[in-house]
Amino acid sequence: MSRLEPRKVAMTLAAPVIAIVFAALVTALVLAATGDPVWSTVTTVWDYGSKPRVIALTLNQATTYYLSALAVAIGFRMNLFNIGVDGQYRLAAFAAAVVGTSVSLPKPLHLLVIVLTAMLVGAMWAGVAAVLKVSRGVSEVISTIMLNAIATSLIAFLLSKVATDVAGSNNRGTDPIPESGHFPGIPLIPGSPLDSFGFIIVAVLAGIAYSVVLGRTRFGFDLRATGRSESAAVASGVSVKRMVLLSMLLSGAVAGLVGMPQLLGASYTYSIDFPAGLGFTGIAIALLGRNNAVGMALSAVLFAFLDASSVILDINDISKEIVLIMQGTIVLSVVVAYELVRRYSIAAEQRRVSRELASQGSPEREEVAT
Repeated sequence: MSRLEPRKVAMTLAAPVIAIVFAALVTALVLAATGDPVWSTVTTVWDYGSKPRVIALTLNQATTYYLSALAVAIGFRMNLFNIGVDGQYRLAAFAAAVVGTSVSLPKPLHLLVIVLTAMLVGAMWAGVAAVLKVSRGVSEVISTIMLNAIATSLIAFLLSKVATDVAGSNNRGTDPIPESGHFPGIPLIPGSPLDSFGFIIVAVLAGIAYSVVLGRTRFGFDLRATGRSESAAVASGVSVKRMVLLSMLLSGAVAGLVGMPQLLGASYTYSIDFPAGLGFTGIAIALLGRNNAVGMALSAVLFAFLDASSVILDINDISKEIVLIMQGTIVLSVVVAYELVRRYSIAAEQRRVSRELASQGSPEREEVAT
């Protein structure tokens, strides 16, 4: 087992910390420029965010963000940019909602069928981009963006065929999933009237599986090796096309889980106001967390906390868009911060090697001189 080196830990934490600090400074400047109090805004957000109800909301939002980040990170580790997570999870959630209302099974089996349906549909939709890449060389960036738009139109068309009116609103959605298909919540936060999504357990297990499979298995090694150098992977007997297919299918399957906390723990139906855009948030969280399971978990909590706490800003006549400014600044600055830290690490390593070589060579020079 490798020894934990403080220097490596510091280098790993430096980039996200720099990005967050820089984003906080930019946010403070924006607040000051618009005439809003900086320190009182920070304390207001912190006090509101420490309430049990808001903490529960933060955990629930972080659960979906984390699953989205995991789906994106699988592609990143393969050097693939799966921008299609947004379309994959929404199409998967719609299919899962339809299947969930169409079957009548005991609770554990009913839940399993719904979740497997979502994973299968997400994998199939991501598989379209994978097939286009390995057979025709189409960039997954272009194909997944196009597939997002196609998924939106396809869902709208299919929803019009099966949707019913939601009582007490102008909303329309699928029939509600029966109780046997509900994932019960967990009262994790004492004093909160809201339960945390029970699906948080699945998210934790998915994070553990991500770390083990990609970090400690032959498949994970082949995936990372192919992402770093296709020629080296081919030389070692790895099929690049096979790895592209498998990684995109796996990414799509995880993307299929993104909508499950909301579908099975809150709405129980897929309607026209089902949460969208979670896939793009997952990209930001994966970047900030550096594709590390723990790092992405902390980043998901940070983004979720900012979202959940932004409500209090409107109440205090402060534009809640300041949260979007901070999140966007984090995304922009984290890329620059990682590059700066990488260059510093390379230069520091070169200096260390030079010192070691100089210290090893000095006794020889003394012997020659004598």
